[in-house]
Amino acid sequence: MDPRIREHAQIIVDHSTGMAAGDNVVIDAHPVSEDLVTALCEAAADVGANPLVIQERLGTRFRRAYLRNHDGEFDDEDFPDHIMALYETMDVYIAIRASDNATQTSDVDPEVNQAYSQLTQPILEERLGKTWCLTQFPAAANAQLAEMSTDGYENFVWDAINRDWDEVEAFQAEMADILNEASEVRIVSGDTTDVTMSVEGMLTLNDFGEANLPGGEVFTAPVPDSVEGEVFFDKPVYQQGREITDVRVVFEEGRIVEYEAGKNEEVLDNILNTDDGARRLGELGIGMNRAIDEFTYNMLFDEKMGDTIHLAVGRAYDACVGEGRETNESAVHVDMIVDMSEDSYIEVDGEVVQRDGTFRFEDGFEG
Repeated sequence: MDPRIREHAQIIVDHSTGMAAGDNVVIDAHPVSEDLVTALCEAAADVGANPLVIQERLGTRFRRAYLRNHDGEFDDEDFPDHIMALYETMDVYIAIRASDNATQTSDVDPEVNQAYSQLTQPILEERLGKTWCLTQFPAAANAQLAEMSTDGYENFVWDAINRDWDEVEAFQAEMADILNEASEVRIVSGDTTDVTMSVEGMLTLNDFGEANLPGGEVFTAPVPDSVEGEVFFDKPVYQQGREITDVRVVFEEGRIVEYEAGKNEEVLDNILNTDDGARRLGELGIGMNRAIDEFTYNMLFDEKMGDTIHLAVGRAYDACVGEGRETNESAVHVDMIVDMSEDSYIEVDGEVVQRDGTFRFEDGFEG
């Protein structure tokens, strides 16, 4: 086994989840990630935890078969109580992304996908209420999607994951502090993006490889009805096995009132019409992991990429919502990215805090 796999597993156990004796651990993984699953089971045994390996979320061929053969009319009788019971009794949830076919679900009706997401939202909330970690195994299909060789993709993934996360935390803390004290944020990129939002009373989290591995962002939740302006997402987003490109949205009083996409607009349409919260923002994130320097069609990495911001339509994370503040609720949470490396800036309460990818606390910043 590649020694980087055991290092990856140890980071998950020690740093990301703090796994301990007696913990009931669910490892949700595609079979191609067997080596990482094996290393995790070894590490779980070392600390006295109890691992169970499943393919409930990430065995995409099975999910495709179910959704392709369902009529799409989900009701209370379809709710998978047995899956909920598993998550109610677990202590730690580890999801490992990997695939033998990154477009496996591309022929599932987007409306059926969204209907199933709405049905199973309580399961999602249950998982998010426990200790959890989402990570990536460098499978060949994911390398192909990223247009990399298998060896090159392995290097890319483990360079981004097997890091000194205490050092990352310290670097990102300055930006997290800026946002925590902020009232209004403005994001400008070229002549296609100019959007403002209030973050007053919201909480900013410093993601340094705990729930998401790799980490490498700071993120918060906008006040739902405060978002105004226009955004052009110049990086593609991959949803439901399909690539959505050149997404443009317009916000008024926090709600998306206009939208278009250059490719697969019907998928975007289904996402934004999932429920009322799907047309509002649930997250503002700032990518700060410069070890991630290539776009790979994998949002777990792409949203952390240095010199980017991302906005997520849909659900806000409860941990980002201040006491007494409104939470944007939705069955979806879809991140989309804006490149901030050129002709761009982030302004907080009237002061530029990042220009062309350089933060004000870094050498070379020109306010």
